[in-house]
Amino acid sequence: MTLKTIAIIQARMSASRLPGKVLLDIGGKPMLEWVVERTRRAQFVNEVVVATTLDPSDTPVFEFCKRKDYRVGRGSVHDVLDRYYQTAKHFHANVVVRITADCPLIDPALIDEAVRLLLSGTGALDLRKKLSATRFDFIANRLPPPWGRTFPIGLDVEVMTFEALERAWRTAIPKNQREHVTPFLYEGTPVDQLKYSIPNTPYSSAMTPDGQHIALLHHTPDYGDLRWTVDTPEDLELVRKIVSYFPDDTFTWKDVLALVQAHPELTAINAQIQHKTHLDVDERGD
Repeated sequence: MTLKTIAIIQARMSASRLPGKVLLDIGGKPMLEWVVERTRRAQFVNEVVVATTLDPSDTPVFEFCKRKDYRVGRGSVHDVLDRYYQTAKHFHANVVVRITADCPLIDPALIDEAVRLLLSGTGALDLRKKLSATRFDFIANRLPPPWGRTFPIGLDVEVMTFEALERAWRTAIPKNQREHVTPFLYEGTPVDQLKYSIPNTPYSSAMTPDGQHIALLHHTPDYGDLRWTVDTPEDLELVRKIVSYFPDDTFTWKDVLALVQAHPELTAINAQIQHKTHLDVDERGD
């Protein structure tokens, strides 16, 4: 069996702060379409799958994907870890990329950077080759406080081996670990081993208490205070204005950075919004 890297995009309609956001219009097309099409451009991703839920409220997501001929699956509403695991297993993934549907500005180059690091040293950078033992079990370009981030919120990429995902699926118990998919893979890791501290260091790595080798990608300068995700009406207003400056959807995150630096009034639109953490869980019930 040759290496198969699957990007799984979690998407649901019942967001607490902006219901129905995944299908809201941004620049003439639904936000989910932005995420899928930009993720598809990653060179190291073989297939992109949308993972929505079995709740009737998410039938519009399922039907949209079918109309667009996107790969799509349905699973648990709140046990998102199970949704990821079942999707990855169904599509025979060796490597799993986790993307959320509220990141319309996701950059395929950042996805490739994370996958490349995961596969470095394995001889598997040629996607036709078999996957040998990977250097890392899990890589992210963002982690919640106290570990931190240096890339703007909304460019979030997490990459893991299928074995790491399966280990989390079999072991994770706390509700936050089931809902946010990957906390089992990094919780308990010493902060000082991963946190950004030395400029121009591309990543830091650590061994978790249960023996997983993980890495956190860094960027210099630190832009972790910028917010480009869509979780509130203010976020949506910002992203709509950002995309209006570009003729198509092929711009990079550095293009967006240059834009907001030239127009600080854009960043002010959602500057007051507080970002959720890996400890926040949906208490609305199953």
